[in-house]
Amino acid sequence: MANRHRLNPKKLLLSKWTAVHPRDQEKHFLVTRVENPETEAHLIERVELEAVLTRRCVNIGWAELTDTTQWLQGWH
Repeated sequence: MANRHRLNPKKLLLSKWTAVHPRDQEKHFLVTRVENPETEAHLIERVELEAVLTRRCVNIGWAELTDTTQWLQGWH
């Protein structure tokens, strides 16, 4: 099972992330959008990450960011 760390969904916007396995020289990302749930009873499901180098955006499930085999918090 992958290593996981806890995230505070309220602090995701504009947080910095490093891809463990960069593709196309895209290693550093910023969370540029957080899809808020329809009700407070539901958790955030998706976030938009923007590659710092290319400005390409990708949408992923926010829980994927807790997988330390894929993402590291901060820029490394």
